[in-house]
Amino acid sequence: MSNSISERVVIPPMDEHNQRLIANLHPNDWKNPEPADCYDLVVIGAGAGGLVTSAGAAGLGVGLKVALIEKHLMGGDCTNVGCVPSKSLIRSARVVGEMWNAKEYGVVAPQDVEVDFPAVMERMRRIRADISPIDSVERFTKIGMDVFLGTASFTSGDTIEVAGKKIKFKKAVIATGARATQPDIPGMKEAGYLTNETVFNLTQLPRRLAIIGGGPIGCELAQSFNRFGSEVTILHRGSHILNKEDSDAAEIVQKVFQKEKVGLILSSQIERVETTSEGKKIYYNSNGIKGFIVVDEILVGAGRTPNVSGLNLETVGVEYDSKGVKVNDNLVTTNPKIFAVGDICLSQKFTHMADATARIVIQNALFAPFGLGRKKLSDLVIPWVTFTDPEIAHVGMYEDEAREKGLEVNTVKIDYEDVDRAITDGETEGFVKVHLKQGTDQIIGATIVSPHAGESISEVTTAIVNGIGMNKLSGVIHPYPTQAEGIKKAADAYKRTKLTDGTRKLLGFLNKFS
Repeated sequence: MSNSISERVVIPPMDEHNQRLIANLHPNDWKNPEPADCYDLVVIGAGAGGLVTSAGAAGLGVGLKVALIEKHLMGGDCTNVGCVPSKSLIRSARVVGEMWNAKEYGVVAPQDVEVDFPAVMERMRRIRADISPIDSVERFTKIGMDVFLGTASFTSGDTIEVAGKKIKFKKAVIATGARATQPDIPGMKEAGYLTNETVFNLTQLPRRLAIIGGGPIGCELAQSFNRFGSEVTILHRGSHILNKEDSDAAEIVQKVFQKEKVGLILSSQIERVETTSEGKKIYYNSNGIKGFIVVDEILVGAGRTPNVSGLNLETVGVEYDSKGVKVNDNLVTTNPKIFAVGDICLSQKFTHMADATARIVIQNALFAPFGLGRKKLSDLVIPWVTFTDPEIAHVGMYEDEAREKGLEVNTVKIDYEDVDRAITDGETEGFVKVHLKQGTDQIIGATIVSPHAGESISEVTTAIVNGIGMNKLSGVIHPYPTQAEGIKKAADAYKRTKLTDGTRKLLGFLNKFS
């Protein structure tokens, strides 16, 4: 590679959509600019965290010199191998699920729903390419920063090298993200396997698919590929899929999976993988019982490894471990000139978390002299969603988590079988569960299970962030009929608990004089 032209990127299949994606996010003819004498801020990594940090700093119009470095595709995991492609597949899979259940709505659908998997994948690639201009090299250059394509490495306390060029900085941000963990299973590497970084390159549907890991990524893709027509089996170490979620919520999704005939091998340990003439043979031990399955493809959806390799962090005194770069509550690394955002330093690896921490770093790195006015990571209220069907959305603390912190909890639960719009939609498998600090209407956590849970959770998040309790939520008018009315019903249910015998007597007394 020359010092000025970036490495060529290839994404199979190299159709018009992926060519357009590459042209936007890592143009193969891109020539890196000549570096400025010194940058106010250099950001390594152009995923969600890096893009928000660099654009937020460069777009302020205060004359800051900002550089952004990316070794692969702008947009990072979310645009290329995460949120955008996975949700495109999930949308296609939901259509299949709706057709499976069409008879319940008086609609006659074909008995055998036919899925054109190559067309599903082409739609995903087209959507990904359509979205890519938002994260393009051209757009971020126009915002007012220098974009460098290539591998970055710290060479001194104020210098980063990329593609043979030396870039000096006053402050730097590490936003290199994380990648799928390589499983330490005998025979797995030889057999070959897919991760989130390669599964979206498929053009033919695997007839038999094993998914290692029953967490959010594994479950989302398991349900989708099962609906597309693969014979899917999840192998999961836990006794229950989605075992980090609310147990009632996870139970609903697990029952849906069982109904849809997703294979579940729980409490399992994979012993080895063999390549045979019949396919990839996975040997496992589940609750002391040994067995095996034979599949055509294996998708690994368990664990993420921080991308620290090659950064030469030791040179600048930035400490890290297997969980990522170490930061304090202000997102400062062990080098006070260097910050970190997103998956490289956070246990909660969500795009919106990377966005939120980027906003903290802009303030703390550039506009907090002597550390004054710095924002804190611990102040964030983080919602998240597992995009199965139904979805599981959560914000704040779980009940057990609150009690571990010494908080007594009251929980209000509304089943969607009591919400009119959920009944008319035929979507009654779910609930709204809100956790309150005992003796108050203060919301400390909530879980929602429904096909639209991700769209509903933000109301509860807004309430937590702004200190709005259940009393005020009860007074908010919700359009009827909507599934969000489940939140209002939860608030009304809380208010009814305040109707003590004394309160009823007072109301009766007041009524006599009204």
